[in-house]
Amino acid sequence: MSYQQTESDVSIDEIPVDLELVHSTDLSRADVPDEIESITWDLLSEQPPTNPLVVLKAARWWYIHGTGETDPAYCWSIEWVRHLTTGEATASGLFSECREYLRSLEREDTDQ
Repeated sequence: MSYQQTESDVSIDEIPVDLELVHSTDLSRADVPDEIESITWDLLSEQPPTNPLVVLKAARWWYIHGTGETDPAYCWSIEWVRHLTTGEATASGLFSECREYLRSLEREDTDQ
């Protein structure tokens, strides 16, 4: 099955890039594609993904659709990839910041 592109979005690795949400500050959890949502929440789980390419897929989505290099989900994804590739300890503050950010997206969805 092929993905049909529209004028307002393009596709990279079968994950749509919504041009209207590029660097958006008004994201809600409903805006996040299922695959990216799954990868992102798995990053906060007891058994996070161990394939850096999978994590980078999520990082790219958050970079494009979130607040760029300051997006908490992007920052934690990149930090986790750094940990996977170097074995160095992670910056736990980024983990907490990402968790709070994702929770805020959930709260926004329930407030609407």
